[in-house]
Amino acid sequence: MSLALGERAGSLRPARTLLAPGLEIARIVTGLWQVADMERGGTLLDPVRGAAELAAYAQQGFDTFDMADHYGSAEVITGTLLASGAEPGVRAFTKWCPPPGVMSASVVREGVQRALDRLQTPCIDLLQFHWWTFEHPGYIDALLELATLQQEGLIRAIGLCNFDTAHMRLVLSEGVPIASNQVCMSLLDRRGTEAMSALCQARGVKLLTYGVLAGGFLSERWLGATEPAAVADWSKMKYQRFIHAIGGWDALQTVLQAAQNIARKHGVSLSNVATRWVLEQPAVAAVIVGARLGESEHRADNLKLFDFALDAEDHAALQQAFAATQRLPGDCGDEYRHPPFLTASGDLSHHLDAVAPLWPRKAVPGYSQRWTLDSGSHWEPIAGYSRAVRIGERILVSGTTATHGSGHLVGRGDAAVQTSYILDKISASIKALGGSLRDVVRTRIYLQNAADCEAVSRVHGSYFGDIRPANTLFEVSALIGDGYLVEMEAEALLEAPGPAAVATD
Repeated sequence: MSLALGERAGSLRPARTLLAPGLEIARIVTGLWQVADMERGGTLLDPVRGAAELAAYAQQGFDTFDMADHYGSAEVITGTLLASGAEPGVRAFTKWCPPPGVMSASVVREGVQRALDRLQTPCIDLLQFHWWTFEHPGYIDALLELATLQQEGLIRAIGLCNFDTAHMRLVLSEGVPIASNQVCMSLLDRRGTEAMSALCQARGVKLLTYGVLAGGFLSERWLGATEPAAVADWSKMKYQRFIHAIGGWDALQTVLQAAQNIARKHGVSLSNVATRWVLEQPAVAAVIVGARLGESEHRADNLKLFDFALDAEDHAALQQAFAATQRLPGDCGDEYRHPPFLTASGDLSHHLDAVAPLWPRKAVPGYSQRWTLDSGSHWEPIAGYSRAVRIGERILVSGTTATHGSGHLVGRGDAAVQTSYILDKISASIKALGGSLRDVVRTRIYLQNAADCEAVSRVHGSYFGDIRPANTLFEVSALIGDGYLVEMEAEALLEAPGPAAVATD
């Protein structure tokens, strides 16, 4: 493989790429998540000194910085640099990660204004949106409002962060102009090279990739080394979980050895090979490499990324090494929403359980073990039905469509998108009544067109693949409402914990 456009042997500056109209960026983005780690003790970094460190990066072409509202004082440090005017070419990416809730126009505007104020800029180059649980549909309202703020000139481009393929497809179906999705990708985590990359290439979305060095584990330092009994920084805590999930320390060593052999062949570092592999994925615009301001920098080594390219022999050797590993479970971002929670802090179920139910449940007068909930549909009081009912340990969810809010149809013309929204809605209903999708024992699916059977079934399988409820799928002559392609109902049974079932042949 030859060097890509904009790359050249003996590079003195990182290659560049166009992320969105008018937004050219470095293909190595400097990540500032470690600012939060450095400030864990409660002492904030000096913003003037931190801005000077960023300026040193920018002067060598590393002028694109990635941060978030929760990365300590990273936005303040970057804002200090922007306000100084010392490096006018700096690009500042940040993320807004609000708690799930009502995303009114005022809530969204306040979130964006907070970032504008901290960054001391009239326009955010890339505002990336993260959402903790898709059971709460507020992310749709938030992203539609972000599109409005983009039209007002407060945001140059809109990105997603840790969205899975199904929900990025849903957002695109709503017409939100998404420039990028920030996801984890490395020699250990190849989920983003699958369905996510295919969708990105089809829809013109670019990937910004983090975790490319797995917290530093993808380097010569760990080749042949013994696994550490404990690690101190958040990044290594997270990626040690990744290592365990792909098959353990021996699996990592297999990948490291293959990468080291390739590194020797090209006269570069093992980390260069690991990063170059990600850069060469067709949907990837840039890799994000973390910086510990004032402590360490690897700019000279990172520039070698643009002096070589992996050839067919290299890719074949890496593929052979991948065969010794297990695929990480789920899709991009699932580590934040589903077990196993491969995050620095581990199990996030307590965080997700703390999210308030989307709809409150109501006791039914005259019954001791009966509760209902309404989703706010104007049809519920007219027809006299509930979105879901719990009777004892049994939960029944009414026929559910992809109706959002007061009547907006999500995924018009796309049965798979409608199914994703429906299953999130069903999950939220069951959760509000004390259960979860793992308690579902039966689903029924009604399709307008039998031709959508496989697409809808695949989405159903992504939610229920290891739960395996009973299921019946129907083609019906018509569903009520213009554009509705799918309707689904579900039944759950809350089973008390007991002895595990014994498998039989």
